[in-house]
Amino acid sequence: MLESETERIQDFKKKIKEIKDIYKEIGEEKEIEDDLLEEITSFKEKIDKEEFRIFLSGKFDRNDAIIEISSGAGGRDAEDFVAMLLRMYERYAERKGYRSKIIYSSFGEAGGPDGRVGIKSVSLEISGPYTFGFLKGETGVHRLVRKSPFSSAGVRHTSFVQVGVFPKIEEGDSEIKIKEEDLRVDTFRASGPGGQHVNRRETAVRITHLPTKIVASSQSGKLQGENKKEAMNILRSKLEQFYEEEKKKKMEKEKGEVSSASWGNQIRNYVLHPYQLVKDLRTKVETSNVEEVLDGDLDSFIEAGIKK
Repeated sequence: MLESETERIQDFKKKIKEIKDIYKEIGEEKEIEDDLLEEITSFKEKIDKEEFRIFLSGKFDRNDAIIEISSGAGGRDAEDFVAMLLRMYERYAERKGYRSKIIYSSFGEAGGPDGRVGIKSVSLEISGPYTFGFLKGETGVHRLVRKSPFSSAGVRHTSFVQVGVFPKIEEGDSEIKIKEEDLRVDTFRASGPGGQHVNRRETAVRITHLPTKIVASSQSGKLQGENKKEAMNILRSKLEQFYEEEKKKKMEKEKGEVSSASWGNQIRNYVLHPYQLVKDLRTKVETSNVEEVLDGDLDSFIEAGIKK
């Protein structure tokens, strides 16, 4: 990683020298001047992208990300909101050229409007350079206001969803020691929408860390062993985050500061009725183009959060 960054810096230096040399030689040649301006614009875009790496210097910012989305208050509307946010993050990954896969999902009731099936909770892995660094700011409570498609009267409804983002951490990358006696391992059948069984064998795995009550699940693999390994990686990631937050809380307590509870840490509103607006409550970034945001256009929110 360090070697590639050094090479990238050298490439930038060479490009700057090349642009300077061309600038000295253009004279009155308008065509070359136009080409140079295009070259400078393109190079500036690369520099702007590189700038974010300065802000992404956290311990695990370079790692892949695991996003957990869970329904909160709001019943079936909240479960539908989980499905909306899942698609939003999948589309974000697609736009950025990242890979994504669902590790675990728990479905709600079938029979919604247009055959809709809500999701109680889902874990999504997004793989690519600095994905955790970019997405970690999505952690918190997301709030949706709209006319409920589950209400025959079409009344306005508010629902809440909890999003948690964790770095994907392999066993050799973590200093945390997990004792076998601290774990409870359960196996179960992975099920699809409406309780339909995806397979007949108990290949899905749920691991509970008894001291902290933290749970990690995986059903993406075909074999139980694959899912256990995946669940352990997720558990390790959650524990890293948990202990980091505990350390932060302790420091805040010593300073006399009081941090708000995570569930009360509402970060973003998505309003579809009576007007259209997505607003981040931390950075104040907002847009009326709700459809684009829900289709994965999150750059303005994510970039503002990184620079905050």
